Amino acid sequence: MMAWFRRAVPDRSDRSRPAPTGAPGGDTPPALHTSLSDVVAVINARAGHLPVEAVVRSRRLTDTLGEIVDTSTVRPLDVYAVIAVRSTLDDYLPTTLQSYLAVDPERREVRSGSGLSPTDSLLQQIDILQTSASATLLAAREQDANALMTQGSFLETKFSRSDLDL
Repeated sequence: MMAWFRRAVPDRSDRSRPAPTGAPGGDTPPALHTSLSDVVAVINARAGHLPVEAVVRSRRLTDTLGEIVDTSTVRPLDVYAVIAVRSTLDDYLPTTLQSYLAVDPERREVRSGSGLSPTDSLLQQIDILQTSASATLLAAREQDANALMTQGSFLETKFSRSDLDL
């Protein structure tokens, strides 16, 4: 078999970052909750090296992601919700935190030409992720509300007197 047909194996040397699950069922609610727990553990482990506000905002974000996954108790997760949660857990949030932690601690409050310090940028990026997660949660909840309204209309039509009754 040629080398380019081999499946890439994730580098497991960096244990501070949760590895994508890639396995079948990796996008199931239990697998998403496992990934969520892994990311929370990373945030907690790095809390002493992150600004307190970043820890608080990151945990608020993980709480929102958990709420999105929990909507699966009512109906299966929409593919877009799964992608948003999985991407945030496997890439966006860990990369944001790791990028900040890679900055020399003495330079984290130094403002660049944009007027932002690395700490400002970190908080801004977490806020952007939170806005996206909140929108995803709202969409999942609205889908549930719309489904309830549709079910109500169906039941009304099904069980109310028909116009054809004499």
